[in-house]
Amino acid sequence: MLIKTFAGALVAASAVFAGGAFAESGAQESTQQIQHIRNATIKVTYGETTFLIDPMLADQGAYPGFENTYRSELHNPLVGLPMAVEDVVEGTDAVIVTHTHLDHWDDAAQKQLPKDIPLFVQNAADAEIIRSQGFKDVRILDDVAEFRGVTLHKTGGQHGSDAIYAVPELAKLLGEVMGVVFESKGQKTTYVVGDTVWRDEVVRALERYRPEVIVLNTGAAEVSGFEGDPIIMGKEDTLLIHRAAPDATIVAVHMDAVNHMTLSRKELAEFVHNEGIDEQVLIPADGEIHSF
Repeated sequence: MLIKTFAGALVAASAVFAGGAFAESGAQESTQQIQHIRNATIKVTYGETTFLIDPMLADQGAYPGFENTYRSELHNPLVGLPMAVEDVVEGTDAVIVTHTHLDHWDDAAQKQLPKDIPLFVQNAADAEIIRSQGFKDVRILDDVAEFRGVTLHKTGGQHGSDAIYAVPELAKLLGEVMGVVFESKGQKTTYVVGDTVWRDEVVRALERYRPEVIVLNTGAAEVSGFEGDPIIMGKEDTLLIHRAAPDATIVAVHMDAVNHMTLSRKELAEFVHNEGIDEQVLIPADGEIHSF
C-alpha cells in the first residue's frame, strides 16, 4: 500500500527574505506577496490577510519515503525548513489544505497550528479528518467563499493521469484534490493550481479567471510502475501553462523536498532558460518572498 505516509535557480527581481515573517519594509512596498516555505508549502498575502497553504512542517528526515514511489528509500522531508516553525505559523490568518496527503498536511502542522484557526478544505471527507485532529473552525470550500476581503474560488484537477486512476488502489490513494483562485480588489488574481496534471479543469480555470500569478506544483512526482507518467506537473506542463497564460507570472514550487519528485529546480531553470521564458517563470528558493 502506498501510504499512511502519503495520506496520513531562478531568482527574479523580487527581494529575497530568509527567515521569519514578511519583512516590514517589504510589506510596505507591496500588499501582495507569495513566500515559498518548502515543498508545496507557501504563504499568500493579500493586503492584510495571509493564508498558509499545504503546511508540511516536520524536521528533515522525519518520515519514511513514500512506498512504491521514485526513490522511496529516502526519508522525507529531504531538507529542513528555512526558518523556525513558529515563524512559518506567525501572521497566518487562515490555512488552506488542498488535500490531506502527508506532504501537504503533516503531523507537525497538526501539532503546531492553533486549533481554532480558520481552515479551508476541499470536501466533507477532508473536513471530517481534520476536525478529528482537534481543529474547530474547518470550512468546506464548495465553490466560492469570502474571507477578510479575499474571494476564494475552488478549482478542479486530478492527481495523475486517467491511466493511473484506472488502477483502483492508486485512484483511492491519490484521491481528490483542489486548486484555489484568490481575488481581491486592487490585487492580482492568483491561481494556486495544486497537485494536478494538465487537464481540462486547469484550462477552464485559466480561461475563466485569467490569473496574473500562477503557483504551479512542478516536481513531476512519480509512482512505481508509471515511470514517465507523473502525478503532478513537470517542465513541459510549465511551458503549456505559459502558452495558455502568456502574460501571467508562474511561481514554480514542490521540488527538491520529498522523495518522489523527479524534477529539480536546477533542471527546470535550465528548461525555462532554453525555452526563453526565464522572465515569466520564478523558481523560488525555500524561504524566498516575491512581491506582486
